[in-house]
Amino acid sequence: MARVCEICGKGRRVGNHIEIRGKAKYLGGVGTKVTGISRRTFLPNLQNVKITTANGTNKTVRICAQCIRSGAVVKQVKNQPFKLSGTEHEAGKTPKKRTKPAKSKTNQ
Repeated sequence: MARVCEICGKGRRVGNHIEIRGKAKYLGGVGTKVTGISRRTFLPNLQNVKITTANGTNKTVRICAQCIRSGAVVKQVKNQPFKLSGTEHEAGKTPKKRTKPAKSKTNQ
């Protein structure tokens, strides 16, 4: 189905567009008046995202931005992150702190 999130099922919602005329009283006017009400639709913020499924395959799905932010899906990894081999971080050691050499006061 088009315009529906494939994870949570969020789709289009209907509401009203309210046309208002006049200046608010707190701004010095005589008040606002409703001059028209018409129907409108609210569409979800759908994005085409390549994800990795549970069995390890990759596929493209249309999901809403809220599902992407919440971590409901795992995005496909295009490039593996760069890893250094044989470093102190990989071996579980903490790196040594570098200290600046003390300044000598020879010119006084």
